[in-house]
Amino acid sequence: MISVGFRNYVAVDRIIAIVVPESRPIRGMITGARERGMLVDATMGRRTKAVVVTDSGHVILSANSVDTLVSRVEAYYRQLAAGTEQAD
Repeated sequence: MISVGFRNYVAVDRIIAIVVPESRPIRGMITGARERGMLVDATMGRRTKAVVVTDSGHVILSANSVDTLVSRVEAYYRQLAAGTEQAD
């Protein structure tokens, strides 16, 4: 799991995409998720800098940047790979 900010976590294997919220299609996806009850706002009132899309259809808003979240995902997989290599 990775932190998307303010003690909110997402299972890495459920993440489909991490995108910036500025484009019109992404704003439409956020609106649609809100209407379906599938939006999770993890910004704690701060500006949304990243949108995490999951395989369950949930859309998660984060105050962390896309680069920060991608770095956390990469670190998770590096740590996972290091643990797997040691177990062999």
